Amino acid sequence: MSQKFQLDGATKFFITVIGLVVIGIVLRELSHIFIPLIIAIFLFFVFSPFNDWLSSRKVPMAAITLLNVAITFGVFYGAGRVVVDSFLQFAEGLPVYGVKLSMIVRSNAVALGIKDEFFTNFSFELLIAKLNLQNIAGGVFSSTFSLLGDLLFVLFFFVFVLSGNKTIYDAIKQRYVYNKVSPELRKIRKQIQQSELNADQQKLEDDFHREVNERETQLTDTFKRITVQIQRYIIAKFGINLAAGIITTVVLYFVGVDYPIVWGLFVFLFNFIPTIGSAAALVFPVIFALVQFDSVGTMLFVLALMAGIQTLAFNVMEPMIIGKRLNLNPLLILLSVLVWGYIWGIVGMLLSVPLTAIIKIIISNSNSKNMKFFENMMSQEME
Repeated sequence: MSQKFQLDGATKFFITVIGLVVIGIVLRELSHIFIPLIIAIFLFFVFSPFNDWLSSRKVPMAAITLLNVAITFGVFYGAGRVVVDSFLQFAEGLPVYGVKLSMIVRSNAVALGIKDEFFTNFSFELLIAKLNLQNIAGGVFSSTFSLLGDLLFVLFFFVFVLSGNKTIYDAIKQRYVYNKVSPELRKIRKQIQQSELNADQQKLEDDFHREVNERETQLTDTFKRITVQIQRYIIAKFGINLAAGIITTVVLYFVGVDYPIVWGLFVFLFNFIPTIGSAAALVFPVIFALVQFDSVGTMLFVLALMAGIQTLAFNVMEPMIIGKRLNLNPLLILLSVLVWGYIWGIVGMLLSVPLTAIIKIIISNSNSKNMKFFENMMSQEME
């Protein structure tokens, strides 16, 4: 006779924690597989409304797939060219600003009475020389090929996600809809066999179909909510970052700061990383303004302008647009950035908020009281 083992709450908790740690280790060790796959899935979410529209116009799936791949490759290639060209121009002028930086550090060291030779004899050129530029160039070269390989890997996964998403959805439906109600089906069939009245048979059959329909609706709503939330997050975040980057570029251009496009790109890219990215996007252009103008007043002016743009875009507009849509606890966002950053590095930080939103949406569709507790903990406001 089989015996069922009952586990107490503490044991279940520790088993869950161990399971999460193991999952984290697997995700970290196999990041070269999971990162392109996750990005491909996000691309599927982004293209989903467009693809649904094309499907409604009877466009073949093969043509839709080719069009999606072409658009994705074109966007990545165009953005990459702009970024690379801008930073190459910045690198060409870097030695001139290195000389200015060396003079600023030396003069301020003398004025402040610092005796350390590193500061009194500071040389940006020697510092760069110690970094071994050949290794850096080789690293950039290999990183470029690695990035191109990752892009091809993403497109490879994207093609299979597009072609296989219906099969995956049907498999999930089979597991969480029909398998869940199969015991109920057997019970209803037994009741039908024992029933003598046709009305009772019809009622039992209606009950079964209603149960199946409810579970199918719940599953469909879950997928739809995930798609809509991720689409809104990506579009809103991209729009806010792009607007902040363009405003930064224009403002710094009129102020006279060199390479305004580079600093606009910094603002656009770094602010995809919540909290930490905003600080990095603020510091670099401010330091550069100090080196270029050798004026604390100008540096403070640039700092005020940059801080104003950052505050308006990411402390006022972003919480109003993104925060309310995702309804995520700010503390949870910070923790998710740290955890996903540890697992997948910079890419993990960029993906931390949408990944956390997906987890919250899935949890919110559970009927478990424990899952409801976690949902409330993850929310900015009680739902």
